[in-house]
Amino acid sequence: MNVLRPIGKFLLPVLVSLVLLVLLWWGFLQLYPQVGMVGKTPGEVWRYLMTGSTAESAQELIFGQLRITLRDAAIGFLAGMGAALCVAALFVGVPAFAQAFMPVAMLLRSVPLVALTPIIVLIFGRGLLGVTVMAAIVVFFPALVMIMNGLRSAPRQAMELVAAYGGSQWKTLRLVAIPAALPSVFAAARISVPGALIGALLGEWLGSGQGLGAGLIQAIPRFEYEQLWASIAIVTLVSVVAYAVVGVLEGLVLARFSPQPEHE
Repeated sequence: MNVLRPIGKFLLPVLVSLVLLVLLWWGFLQLYPQVGMVGKTPGEVWRYLMTGSTAESAQELIFGQLRITLRDAAIGFLAGMGAALCVAALFVGVPAFAQAFMPVAMLLRSVPLVALTPIIVLIFGRGLLGVTVMAAIVVFFPALVMIMNGLRSAPRQAMELVAAYGGSQWKTLRLVAIPAALPSVFAAARISVPGALIGALLGEWLGSGQGLGAGLIQAIPRFEYEQLWASIAIVTLVSVVAYAVVGVLEGLVLARFSPQPEHE
């Protein structure tokens, strides 16, 4: 029960937010009926995907595109988080690297991804590699900053104790700093999950021409507004579910390795 309590506290606001999002969607279309030609209500999207005459073909189209987008986003998420963990550990372990390269990283972060897309496509191509690089870039920079802050917040006394017993700087980082940074790592992961999806969608739109990102753009000139809104709804739902899954994993891991928050 002690483990399930923080998970429940995390999931309840997520479910409430999802319900509020659907209500806002419906309320906006009711408040502005002039967009009714383009906008589709939750009920219309449900009929298009589940009960209408085109439901089977709609599911095949949208869920087929979703599988491609999820693959692209998952690879980009893992690559971006892995790179952020390694670079953050390097920057914290060797401060000279952080002083030399952190300004460059922040400068690159300030450049819009749309502006970098032609260069990324030129270097990595329009296939899976180019799309996942875009998703990884979206994940990498916010995760790097959050993980570095988590590593630097490790208890100084514990780090000095490991060093006093002859532990190297990297051993101190592994035994003390990384466990202390787990909340920051999971916070970065929660933020990065939707970011990976956005990066994958952008890469598919501007690069590969496959997946939901391409499907969204292709639906507009064909006036396939049911497909457009259904794709947006599916992406939003997947983002919320993925965010919730990471939050549940965070609750389980922190309950095992950082039990003190349960007493707050």
